[in-house]
Amino acid sequence: MAVPGAPDGPSDRHEWRAPVTNLAGVRDDGGMPVTAGLGDDGSTYVAAEFDAAALVAAKRGRTVSVCIPARNEAATIGPIVATIVAELTAPGGGIPLVDEVLVVDDGSTDGTGDLAARAGARVVTGDTASGGKGQAMRVALREAAGDLLAFVDGDVTNFGPHFVTGLLGPLLTDDSVTVVKGFYQRPLHGDPDGGGRVTELMARPVIDLLFPALSVVRQPLAGETAAPRWVLEKCTPADGYAVELALLVDVASHFGVESIAQVDLGVRVHRNRPLSELRPQATDILAAALARSPLLAHD
Repeated sequence: MAVPGAPDGPSDRHEWRAPVTNLAGVRDDGGMPVTAGLGDDGSTYVAAEFDAAALVAAKRGRTVSVCIPARNEAATIGPIVATIVAELTAPGGGIPLVDEVLVVDDGSTDGTGDLAARAGARVVTGDTASGGKGQAMRVALREAAGDLLAFVDGDVTNFGPHFVTGLLGPLLTDDSVTVVKGFYQRPLHGDPDGGGRVTELMARPVIDLLFPALSVVRQPLAGETAAPRWVLEKCTPADGYAVELALLVDVASHFGVESIAQVDLGVRVHRNRPLSELRPQATDILAAALARSPLLAHD
C-alpha cells in the first residue's frame, strides 16, 4: 500500500515536489493520526532479515544515497565509508545497492573530509562552519542524488553493512513506510547498557507527555534514519540535535505513526560524550518538542 501523496514512481521525483514545511504540529487535542501500533503490524524488523542482493532487485529503478553528517570524526569516518563502498557499491566491487556515499563535512578541523574522500565518499561542506546536525542533513538532502536517503552516524566503531541494508530494507520492500528508525543496544563505559542518556532523561519524557503515540519508537534520537526524498522534502529537517525527534513528530502528524518502521541493528558502539556536553542536545530537543506541542497555539 502506498502512502497518500507520494510520487507514483522513481521517474516522478524531479517533477513532483511536496509542499515544504518544517512544523507539522498535532491535532488540537494533542493526538496524531494513527491506525496501528508499531510492532503489531509487521513494522518492526531485524537487520538480518534483509539480503543486500535481494534488495537490489527491490529497488525497481530507485536510487540510493547513504549520507553521513560528520564533524571531527577522523578516527572512524574512513572505515565506515570504506565498508559501505567495498560491500554495497558497484565501483567498490560490492553488491550494487548504494548509488552514492555522501559525507557532509560540518566544520571539521581534523581532516575528516579528506579521509572520507580517500575512502570513496563524495564530500561536501556544510553551509556554515559547525552548523549543526540538522543543518548538515538539509545540505545532504539538497546535494544527494538518491530517491532514497539513508543517514548513518560517522562515529560508530563497530559499523557493518547491516546498518545500511537494515535501514533500506523496509523502504524498498514496503511502499507504506515513510521513515525507518534504527534501534540497538548501547553500551556505556564497559557496561552492556547505559547509553542514550539524553533519550532517557529528555526525549522519552517529552514524548510520553506531549506525543504519546510515539512512545513505541525505541530509539527516537537514533542517527540511523532512512526515508524517501519526498518525505524529507515534506518534513524539512529541523536545526541541530532536534532533527531526529522533530522528524518523527512531523512524519507522524502528516502520515500517521503506523508509517514509521523500526529495525533492530544489534549493538552500536560509538563515542560517548561527557555529561557536560549533553545539555545543548537536551535543550534543542525540548525546544523542538515545545514548538510542535499542542500546549502552544499554532498560527
